[in-house]
Amino acid sequence: MSNATRKQAEQRGRRAETFAAWLLRFKGYTILEERKKTPHGEIDLVALKGNILAIVEVKQRPTFILAQQALHNADLSRIEEAAYFYQAKQTKWENKTIRFDAMFVMRGLRIKHVKDAWRGY
Repeated sequence: MSNATRKQAEQRGRRAETFAAWLLRFKGYTILEERKKTPHGEIDLVALKGNILAIVEVKQRPTFILAQQALHNADLSRIEEAAYFYQAKQTKWENKTIRFDAMFVMRGLRIKHVKDAWRGY
């Protein structure tokens, strides 16, 4: 992948994360972190609603099927490790329930929010 192609993909990803964050805000979530880096990897969005600490992975693809297929088991494990690390370091969130969500951003700015998209250990 060339540098120009990589840069374009990163820009599309950032734009998708921005759209996803706005949709979550519209749904009543508070966005705590965007692109949170941890020693275990990056969390796209950390959002809070009630007692739920939503760890959100955002995937931007032309179709819903392609976006779903972009969630790989290795990525999910990395996100889980990052989430548990984040929660352990943020003691104010230790009594919150972690939920792993996915937001799929597709052609035409269609966004699908899948709550509890996968279960951590």
